[in-house]
Amino acid sequence: MREIIWAALHVESWLEFSWIMIGLTGQLMFTARFLVQWIASERERRSVIPVAFWYFSLAGGLVLFSYAVYRADPVFIIGQATGLVIYIRNLWLIHAEQHRGSPTAN
Repeated sequence: MREIIWAALHVESWLEFSWIMIGLTGQLMFTARFLVQWIASERERRSVIPVAFWYFSLAGGLVLFSYAVYRADPVFIIGQATGLVIYIRNLWLIHAEQHRGSPTAN
C-alpha cells in the first residue's frame, strides 16, 4: 500500500513524504481562508474579508513558503514570499487601526 501511495505522490523517502504532507497541510490552510471569507460574506449578505482570512493566509503562506524552500522552487518561493509581505502588512494595518480606535490608545 505504501508503495502505491508513494508512487502516486512521486516520493522515494519518508522525508519527501513528510514534506508532501506539510505542503498539503499548507494548501488546506490556504484554502480554508476562502471558506472563512465565503461564510462571513454570506452571513453579512455582502462581500467582507474577516481578520481570520488574513491569519489563514499567513499560516498557509508560511507553510507553503517552507515547502517551496525545501523543493528549491524559485517561482514558488517568490510567489509565496510576495504573498507573505501582503498578509503581514494587512494584519499590521488592521491591528494599527484597532489600536488607534481603542480608548487607551490616546
